[in-house]
Amino acid sequence: MKDASAPITHRRVLKIAAPIVLSNATVPILGAVDTGVVGQMGMAAPIGAVGIGAVILSTIYWVFGFLRMGTTGLAAQARGAGDTAETGALLMRGLLLGGAAGLFFIIAQTVVFAGAFALSPASPEVEALTRKYLEIRIWGAPATIALYAVTGWLIAVERTRGVFVLQVWMNGLNILLDLWFVLGLGWGVEGVALATLIAEWTGLALGLWLCGDAFGGDQWRDWARIFDPARLRRMMQVNGDIMIRSVLLTGSFTTFLFVGADLGDVNLAANQVLLQFLEITAFALDGFAFSAEALVGGAVGAKDRYQVRRASVMASQWGVGGAVLLGVVFFAAGPALIDLMSTSTDVRIAARKYLIWAALAPVIGVASWMFDGIYIGATWTRAMRNAMVQSVAIYVLVLFILVPTLGNHGLWAALMILNIARGLTLGLRYPRLEAQVA
Repeated sequence: MKDASAPITHRRVLKIAAPIVLSNATVPILGAVDTGVVGQMGMAAPIGAVGIGAVILSTIYWVFGFLRMGTTGLAAQARGAGDTAETGALLMRGLLLGGAAGLFFIIAQTVVFAGAFALSPASPEVEALTRKYLEIRIWGAPATIALYAVTGWLIAVERTRGVFVLQVWMNGLNILLDLWFVLGLGWGVEGVALATLIAEWTGLALGLWLCGDAFGGDQWRDWARIFDPARLRRMMQVNGDIMIRSVLLTGSFTTFLFVGADLGDVNLAANQVLLQFLEITAFALDGFAFSAEALVGGAVGAKDRYQVRRASVMASQWGVGGAVLLGVVFFAAGPALIDLMSTSTDVRIAARKYLIWAALAPVIGVASWMFDGIYIGATWTRAMRNAMVQSVAIYVLVLFILVPTLGNHGLWAALMILNIARGLTLGLRYPRLEAQVA
């Protein structure tokens, strides 16, 4: 395990960030292969079934995304404080929580799936195929949710190469099994589901091996420490704040889509195309935000105020550089990228009209992304939650003012103001965060 007290350098920041950026690049490939292999069956229903099934499960699992962020912040601080026992115990708490949540979904799958289909009805044929897909995939729930804790722990101890290896293994195996099960054996939708299930459980096994240091002593079975009420309350408080913040952020983007739908089908489609630019931005800047999480967390655990500032500044410098580069690329190559994503002339024209917003988004949003990483590392999650509440309130107010007068330009302006508000509300709190490190 890398020494948490090692000097914070640009090389160290990049060593954490680069594997995350590379691992994120593999994520869209899997979705494309899943769709492509069932598309070879020559029917529309299997494609819809895999798409709906994946969305249902990703929505369920997304709720537990807090487990990744919370584990990173808390484990990085324990590591910075030299508390090896607590570092291992935090991984065990995350694994137990993930496993318990997964078992709950397996037991409650009938009710969960019924609710999902009530909210998102499909044709009888698609629903039947989706149920077959879900009935296989749900058995991977304990592994998938537990992997959030594994990933968070690996980031905390600066083993992001392990995260990259884990992502490549899971996605690579999933793709190979997709091709074998669907195209070779003709198992259709069930083959896609089984391929993912196997990838999830083998991924967890690999992840636990990568976290071997956590199991090197007795800390992983120190049940008195693992179930210590004070530590459990701290973990639940951190994770609860992150979950509320994430729900608000996702709700803001959902509102963006819903409001855009009222502005016409062409604007809705154009917005959907341009939102892919924001998704690319998130994937690219995640690495630098994760660097901030690990390095700031370690510095807070070590009670080193100077290193907190150094980690925050260095990670943010790379984040800003990446954001400016992305903005330039989007502005210059945006028209070509738009043409790749849509063949509709009307959608292409509309997307070009609003491209400037997508090009500005990385630069405008980088402060909010980097402060998120800093605050997660410091486990200042209550401040994150409160800042998000304030920012969303501003966003909603601006929507009511700008959309009726400026239309889709007003909608995009409101989204930019949301990110500006997030950056400002977190930035204004940062001096207090730094001051409490002592």
